[in-house]
Amino acid sequence: MSENRSGGSAPTVLRMVLGKRLRQLRERAGISFEDAARAIEVTPLTVRRMEKAEVGLRIPYVKELLRTYGVPAAEADDFAAMAREANKPGWWYTYRDVLPEWFKAYVSLESEASVIRLYEPHYVPGLLQTFDYAVALLRVGFPNESEEELARRVDLRLRRQDLLAKPDAPAVWAILDETVLRRPVGGAEVMRAQVDRLLEAVRRPKVRIQIMRYSVGAHPGAYGPFHHFRFGFSELPDIVYAENLTGSVYYDRRQDVGAYLEVLDRMAVQAEPVARTEDILAELRKEL
Repeated sequence: MSENRSGGSAPTVLRMVLGKRLRQLRERAGISFEDAARAIEVTPLTVRRMEKAEVGLRIPYVKELLRTYGVPAAEADDFAAMAREANKPGWWYTYRDVLPEWFKAYVSLESEASVIRLYEPHYVPGLLQTFDYAVALLRVGFPNESEEELARRVDLRLRRQDLLAKPDAPAVWAILDETVLRRPVGGAEVMRAQVDRLLEAVRRPKVRIQIMRYSVGAHPGAYGPFHHFRFGFSELPDIVYAENLTGSVYYDRRQDVGAYLEVLDRMAVQAEPVARTEDILAELRKEL
């Protein structure tokens, strides 16, 4: 996933984890791609793609590979059960008609992350948007779509927010440019309700929001929005997502992710302290 642009089938997080585990088991057993491929009568490329989660995990292949790698039967059965689960479509599959291929991986990462850090210079992040704000924003982004298609996109966006109410909800730390709060999306009434939603969000124990004031001037994140994901799986590295007009890029190389984390840390120092966020939002609410 180092630089996965648009195109291809997006794997679930569990499939990525199991692919990594297959690679670790193969390497621990001292077995080459070629020998693993011969065991299941496929090409070495197929084994590579399984380990990179670029294809589904066919259960007969998985079982034979595990046997070849010397994995005990009970452990192999547990692995196969997880592979079956990993092959199931994510909840977002029912929205495939309005979900771009390049964004499917994002929804999977978001759903399984333990920590989400992000910088947003333009709009309120999708996880924190109200219904009316989302409608106004998506109507501008997809001006040629029918009301039915637009409603599907809004429903998908609001469905993503369910994860904030889960017992194991991720910690969310968002840095919002002051522009986000002052850009009138949908009019004053919509913006008042949106600020109210942000006030509710900052009172959640696992949500942290900071505001980057205009007065700060230039700052290291001014290139555009990006999201950083951290997971509770040792096999899965931190991943950074950056979006553009027609697709997206996912970074998982340590040096790339480290560069984005450094920027987030520097911006967290420059932005208003978390303790000030509620007061800032309340002041802005009075201006609307």
